[in-house]
Amino acid sequence: MDLDAKSIEKLHQEARAFLGAFDWCRAITEDRIGFVYPGIVGVFLFKFKLARREVEEWVWVVTGDLPPAYIACEDSPNPATALDAYVGAMQEWVDAVEQGTPIAHLIPVNVAPSKENATRLKTRLDLLDEKILSGYAEDLKAF
Repeated sequence: MDLDAKSIEKLHQEARAFLGAFDWCRAITEDRIGFVYPGIVGVFLFKFKLARREVEEWVWVVTGDLPPAYIACEDSPNPATALDAYVGAMQEWVDAVEQGTPIAHLIPVNVAPSKENATRLKTRLDLLDEKILSGYAEDLKAF
């Protein structure tokens, strides 16, 4: 397995483990790669058996050199819109941490809400926005 294949597999396994840790995910039944930038970010689509009816059975999972998160498919029909939603949700967290406002109602982030962590995350979000999402203008416009 070459280095890129190993990196893709690592991101995929991280995404599966992240999703599988939720009690509403009984078992993953299907998965697809949305896109992967090895060592930076992976966007994966998962279908799973529901433990509760109020949860969608398909979700995107974003993972990589940043906090993992799941994004509902309802408002994100393709991997670019899922990554864009991720960047937007994480930017709300960064803004709240920088301003010292509550984060309880925001996307969960698996790091302490410190200004240092907010700055690190902001740097990664800017990279995603400027270097990756900028190449998906048509996909983002379609939604």
